[in-house]
Amino acid sequence: MITLPWPPSVNRMWRSVRGRNILSQEGRQYRENGLTVVAAQSPRHWPAEVRLSVSISVYPPDRRRRDLDNMPKAVLDLLTHAGVYVDDSQIDRLEIVRRENHPGGRVIVELRAL
Repeated sequence: MITLPWPPSVNRMWRSVRGRNILSQEGRQYRENGLTVVAAQSPRHWPAEVRLSVSISVYPPDRRRRDLDNMPKAVLDLLTHAGVYVDDSQIDRLEIVRRENHPGGRVIVELRAL
């Protein structure tokens, strides 16, 4: 189980510059902070040949309406950059569940081999 900070929405994570999509300043800050948080938890690292099931529990920071389909991109990319798995193409099953609100928001990710 890996507990992560609340990510920016996918709409704020990326910026288009001269026809290229790049991480926004907010996206770079989330990645930098997230890498530190992941490293502190010393998660298991999954080799490339392992097929994965990922369950994401989302604890929003407030009661505003949010689309759950905007959530996984930032989280899964962060876990790839942290070396938790080689590539998110290893994921064969993905579940996202909205939970109760949590001050500041948080995301809890559970990975299992299939």
